Amino acid sequence: MVVAQAAGAASLAEVDAGVADCFACPRLVAWRTDVAVTKRASFRDQEYWGRPVPGMGPADAEIAILGLAPAAHGGNRTGRIFTGDRSGDVLFAALHRAGLANQPTSVSADDGLELRHTRIFAAVRCAPPDNKPTPEERDTCAPWSRRELELIRPTLRVVVALGAFAWAAWWPAMTAAYGVRPPVPRPKFGHGAQVSVPGSPILLGCFHVSQQNTFTGRLTPGMLDDVFGRAKDLAGLA
Repeated sequence: MVVAQAAGAASLAEVDAGVADCFACPRLVAWRTDVAVTKRASFRDQEYWGRPVPGMGPADAEIAILGLAPAAHGGNRTGRIFTGDRSGDVLFAALHRAGLANQPTSVSADDGLELRHTRIFAAVRCAPPDNKPTPEERDTCAPWSRRELELIRPTLRVVVALGAFAWAAWWPAMTAAYGVRPPVPRPKFGHGAQVSVPGSPILLGCFHVSQQNTFTGRLTPGMLDDVFGRAKDLAGLA
């Protein structure tokens, strides 16, 4: 059902609407709904989104940022990807420094944030328990990303994969959207890794902006600035 719905979406707006109304994975539906009802104490007065989280950014983006999945009390609460949690704080501050966002913060879906030249979406659109989707859930959700890539294909030049999960999810999405096969063996993920497959966007690897990485110094603001600076150069935006 997801395959047909995604393939039939004629625009990003239709993709976003289809994503937000998806109930394909029972475990994820149950989890996102339970989180939206029980809530975190600090957000107990807020109404949670509690649904799959669409991508965001212009339809003519030259850069795509591919993440893992929404956070339970971030995107699953606010309804916007990487919004309302510490990961988003780090990511959007870096995008603002790079000139790819009009403001450095992303706290709610109506806070005025706009992306420039950049589209952000996740490999899995629902918040998963322990932030770990199953392989079946990843594959069930994949048609949404593939269709999103097809729609932004005319302008897309660079993809930044946040973490090993997004890096692995890119290869089948690339084959589906661009009709090209990944190298054999597949390139390993690493921060700053760069892969060019003829006929598809250049892929850059970046450590995920998780608290585990940013709080420990594994991923620093300077490292993010380097990745997004290189993405802009490769996309012809610098």
